Amino acid sequence: MSNVHLFGIRHHGPGSARSLKAALERLEPDVILIEGPPEAEPLLGYLESEELKPPVAMLSYVPEDPGRCAFFPFAEFSPEWIAMKYGAQHGVRVRFMDMPQVHWLAPREAVVEEMIEASPFQKDPISHLAEAAGYSDSERWWEHHVELRGNEEGIFEAVLGAMGALRELLVTPEDAPRPATAFEEQREAFMRETIRKAQKDGFEKIAVICGAWHAPALLDLGNAKADKALLKDLPKTKVAMTWVPWTHGRLAFSSGYGAGVESPGWYSHLWRNPENPTVSWMVRVAQLLRSKDLDASSASVIEAVRLADTLTALTQRKVPGLPELMDAVRAVLCFGDDSMVQVIHQELILGEELGTVPAEVPSAPLSRDLQALQKRLRLQPSAGAKDIDLDLRKETDLERSQVLHRLRLLGVNWGEFRPVSTKGTFKEGWTLQWMPEYEIRLIEAGRYGQTVATASEHRVLELIQHATALPEVTHVLQDTLLANLSEATHRSIEKLSDLAASSTDVTHLMQAIPSLGQVARYGNVRQTDTQLLLHVLDGLIARVCVGLSNAVASLDDEAATQMMELIQSTHAALRNLQNEEYLKEWQRALRKISTQSGVHGLVTGRVVRLLNDTHELTPEEVSKSFRLGLSNPEPEQAANWAEGFLKGSGLILIHDHNLWNLLDQWVSELSDEGFQRILPLMRRTFSTFVPAERQKLGEQARQGQSLIASGDHEGVNVQRGEKVLPLLHMILGSA
Repeated sequence: MSNVHLFGIRHHGPGSARSLKAALERLEPDVILIEGPPEAEPLLGYLESEELKPPVAMLSYVPEDPGRCAFFPFAEFSPEWIAMKYGAQHGVRVRFMDMPQVHWLAPREAVVEEMIEASPFQKDPISHLAEAAGYSDSERWWEHHVELRGNEEGIFEAVLGAMGALRELLVTPEDAPRPATAFEEQREAFMRETIRKAQKDGFEKIAVICGAWHAPALLDLGNAKADKALLKDLPKTKVAMTWVPWTHGRLAFSSGYGAGVESPGWYSHLWRNPENPTVSWMVRVAQLLRSKDLDASSASVIEAVRLADTLTALTQRKVPGLPELMDAVRAVLCFGDDSMVQVIHQELILGEELGTVPAEVPSAPLSRDLQALQKRLRLQPSAGAKDIDLDLRKETDLERSQVLHRLRLLGVNWGEFRPVSTKGTFKEGWTLQWMPEYEIRLIEAGRYGQTVATASEHRVLELIQHATALPEVTHVLQDTLLANLSEATHRSIEKLSDLAASSTDVTHLMQAIPSLGQVARYGNVRQTDTQLLLHVLDGLIARVCVGLSNAVASLDDEAATQMMELIQSTHAALRNLQNEEYLKEWQRALRKISTQSGVHGLVTGRVVRLLNDTHELTPEEVSKSFRLGLSNPEPEQAANWAEGFLKGSGLILIHDHNLWNLLDQWVSELSDEGFQRILPLMRRTFSTFVPAERQKLGEQARQGQSLIASGDHEGVNVQRGEKVLPLLHMILGSA
């Protein structure tokens, strides 16, 4: 082992990276062995490209089943990245020495079970060292003793000794869990085999870089026979590897990454600012706060630095860590406001960055097509959330929208809809945020086609082929129209027409109308042919109007609530279509159920309200229906009718005093028990009114029944009022 030099590192630590860089410069090795997949060695040739910028990851996947994959991420402060760059810059051979991915990704149930049952010692062995030193968490212990360590001498020897003692300690008690699963033992056997091969190949200065936990297992290379037996008859599968962009957010523990760190943005700062990280950190915090239009003066920055140094002195440490810095930031720059601290955490401590990879890196055809679209449409991915507004009247924006919708059909939700403040239909708001796992979804979607357009079209055709429910097809059709996929749109409409013709569920038919109506009304914005769609709508609306009276009969509370919402959305959609024939059919259907017996109060109340709002009922008819609805001997049923009629807007009670007096009289005549029974229902109804409406109704309630009902003329001299009319006509020019 005299020619083998072990460097146990933390996978993403700037202190480890800095110490490793200095150690490699002193050692000048002739080969570097790094914990990683051997199949990735061909990817090392891209290290010289300026377009390969971390954070990036090596992606390994099974071509026939891309869901079986593994990522090996690197940041600029990852020791393995530093070692790879050192090898590329100094012409030193670099090899990887972990278990090959052909075995790693092969299906093995035993491996999965062992990883699930991994002991707490395996998951965070450093926590035991931290506890022994009096620290509450291992992250802080490691940061103070390794990442913020000023002196690099002896660090790897100390880590090796500590991990060796820890591994020994954890297997000494009879009841203690094993320090490694069989899977880990196989990995470490592969590492030892790689070291033996390097020795056999004649290398004299072998630098071995691995996770600190594995380093003690690589000290003894003697028992090669046992290692070969351990690696015998392992399952295999075919794999492919490539570089993909990564993000700082995916390096964090919170993302579920087992080897992650709590604060990748902070570690990046430590790597870039080794001389005076405290002052430069406070400056960055102040700049961020100013960009958010928050006060952060130079004097406050100085005070924050002083406070961080003082807090560090109280803990008898030399350099402020992130906890001390953030305590100072919270007190001095954020004035104790945790919402401001959360912004700093998201943008600086996590510090979202998205790496880049060269265009010549091997990738799936679908990924290459998307990259070309991103470049042509000037729609570059970013790690942080980015809002964009698209004007669909512009050709470029329309195509951007279509690409985003097509990606969503493929399961790549790069863009999420965002409401925009406009009354027109030509504006579309998106929030874009690229996630590394989208690369896998693009590989998985490759079976549908080699371009985004063809893949999304074939995906829709597959969905339509297997769809059996009308709402399912409606949802797919809406997405397909937005994505402008002509063949898929035609096939979807055909499927929709077939299902609508055979469907007997009126609720399913009603669920389809709003989305189809919206597309039919505004399809011209997206240059969509809506004639076929209008033909389908004709049939849907006719069947809904005929079957509505049966559909609303004998509903329980839950079904009645759903039906009320469906009637409301269908009513809005038909009014939006501005088709007189549709509206006449619909209003006839509503009039029929407004007087139909056996209908739940929620439904009847809502129907009467809709007919009132469209002036299909006279005030006398509305008052009669209102009085009838409140006359139900069961207080809850009467309250349901009132909720259906009033929900969402109390303006009618403010302007129609007759209805207000009827409601007031009904409540006044309730018994104490009846009032208590309807109180929760009425409170729920009134909670849907805006505050101004509730305030006005409260004022009316204080006045009692002294309000004059609409249509009453008591106290008004009609004859004297009529004498003013000629003058009003002359003033208004209507004489």
